[in-house]
Amino acid sequence: MEPSGGVGTKAKVRIESREARLLRGLDFAGTYVFAVEGAIAAIAGGLDPLGVMVLSFTTALAGGILRDLLIGATPPISIRDERYAVVAFAGGATVLLLHRFVTEVPPLLLVTLDAVGLSLFAIAGARKALDFGLRPLMAVLMAALTGSGGGILRDLFLNRVPVVLRADIYAVAALFGAFVMLAGQRLGWPSRTMALVGGIACFVLRMVSVWHGWNLPHFP
Repeated sequence: MEPSGGVGTKAKVRIESREARLLRGLDFAGTYVFAVEGAIAAIAGGLDPLGVMVLSFTTALAGGILRDLLIGATPPISIRDERYAVVAFAGGATVLLLHRFVTEVPPLLLVTLDAVGLSLFAIAGARKALDFGLRPLMAVLMAALTGSGGGILRDLFLNRVPVVLRADIYAVAALFGAFVMLAGQRLGWPSRTMALVGGIACFVLRMVSVWHGWNLPHFP
């Protein structure tokens, strides 16, 4: 008969495996959504097909690359695992193939896609930061960086002031979603459940802020 310690170890490995799959799934989903959003922004900005693919890759992966460099996960996972690049380029290719329809995409749909990507990346960023031993405060900050880093570079490439620095509740929504997730985990609620709740909290705050025109205070 196998010792009880062995059973506990196997159970722990299975749990960690599920956690790793959840984190990877969030990363892939966020990568695709942000790649699509980046490609749409590139077409609206008049970029050629190469520019569209570059902006897809940048928007989708830059935030995660910066996060990994800061927390010591080197080389960054999106560089080590080619599937991330494949997913990002697939998002850009999807938009290129359907570019005739892109010009008729309602602005609200673009905002919704962006909010979904922000939510996915914020939760994935916070979870990965915790896995690498960061304290909750820094994990929350890594959530904001993961969610908004790619968008900042996208806007810089398009020669405009990044949205996150001038308008809307954007990075704040990522911070809020990560905070909700971590607070629930500290209270003993299941991590998967709180990942979902935190993502929803981020998405709802972002969308409500757009609908109501909420912004952070500006200096006169």
